[in-house]
Amino acid sequence: MEGIPAPHDRSPDSVYQPADHERYSAEPDKRPGRTAFQRDRARVLHSSALRRLAGKTQVVTPGSQSQEWDASPRTRLTHSLECAQVGRELGAALGCDPDLVETACLSHDMGHPPFGHNGEQVLNDFAKDCGGFEGNAQSLRLLTRIEPKRFVRADSVSAALTAPHAEAAVEAEADTDGGARLISVGLNLTRAVLDAATKYPWPQGAHPTDPGSVKFGVYEDDLPVFAWARRGAPPNRTCFEAQVMDWSDDVAYSVHDFEDGLHAGHVDPRTLLSESERAEIWAVAIGRYVPHGTDPAQLADALDRLMVQEWWPHGYDGTAVAQARLKDATSQLIGRFCLAAESATRAEYGTGPLSRYGASLVVPREARDECAVLKAVAHRYVMQRADQESLRADQRIVLSELARTLTARAPDGLDPQFRALFDTAPDDRARKRVIVDQIASLTDAAARSLHTALTGRT
Repeated sequence: MEGIPAPHDRSPDSVYQPADHERYSAEPDKRPGRTAFQRDRARVLHSSALRRLAGKTQVVTPGSQSQEWDASPRTRLTHSLECAQVGRELGAALGCDPDLVETACLSHDMGHPPFGHNGEQVLNDFAKDCGGFEGNAQSLRLLTRIEPKRFVRADSVSAALTAPHAEAAVEAEADTDGGARLISVGLNLTRAVLDAATKYPWPQGAHPTDPGSVKFGVYEDDLPVFAWARRGAPPNRTCFEAQVMDWSDDVAYSVHDFEDGLHAGHVDPRTLLSESERAEIWAVAIGRYVPHGTDPAQLADALDRLMVQEWWPHGYDGTAVAQARLKDATSQLIGRFCLAAESATRAEYGTGPLSRYGASLVVPREARDECAVLKAVAHRYVMQRADQESLRADQRIVLSELARTLTARAPDGLDPQFRALFDTAPDDRARKRVIVDQIASLTDAAARSLHTALTGRT
């Protein structure tokens, strides 16, 4: 009909429903003209949790210096910014609201603890009797409870949104009208953004195809707000924007870890021609980055497809020309992986705007294999280095001792925010979760500093 735009002409915001824009606590706009998703993006960008990612490990410990590593290596923050750039453009090309996708990408690692996945494993072991620890579940907890932005009166909270041990995740204060308790709702983001930031939409032990998986996206204590954010969503299915975020994350870290490995001199492209070295790479990839049972020849084909490209880096000597060529290669790889997903998804769903549960991102197997090979190369030549394993062992000791010491001394050693939560927690399980939240919030340097202050050891 005349006056009705064709699907590909509609603004991205028009494909989202009123429920997608809802916040748990309704708020008036501070400045007219901004969309709800633009407000969400601003809240995440201005959050202290995002800033702290600058001091959290991506591959190399922030602030570490040597003749090999760049003095300013990638951190969780720079990775999140790069992931957000990739996701914003890919999402926009597919008809998503770009601010929504960018916000999900910026948020996806906010709950990760000091020392990266190494720290995540230590905290999971420590927290086994209070629901475990998972960086993605911690991100949801942070966005909806821990990050101080919006408080609501406790007497306005629906009983359906009250969880067991919920007192451990809220802060009670007296408001100005006579002592009513205030409950934190975190950044109070929209339903669609919280859903888009949820990579694993199920609780611990409820993975839809692998019950033994350690990946989950919500703690038991946070199920009420999770249910609110997922209202109307198909069980266990990630929304389209979350799938774009997830692929953007894979693309960003696989390409940039490979780039950093070359830049540091740990990856020599010439070794990738060696059959024995290739066998080591396939051993890393199978079961970790591609399914068990994957034919190594499939991975060899993926690496060969990359190595015959004219932009592929066949060497690196650190000169300005070599740096420029390497940067071009990273751009080419990101474009290759994003275009593969965009083209395959458009071939499946057509040219209209895609969002929420109206489509699934289609990533060709060939692109996933190529991405997996890059991850495996970085893992083999960077993460498996002896000095890195020695560092990881030391990091595990620091976090384990810090967790034990805080357990014995708390509330001493807790920041004021977490001390208040500890003091109002109803039981030992809830108090332990507060200690986990405190440790997870620390940067790498802050974890070491607090460890030294409490134990006297360096």
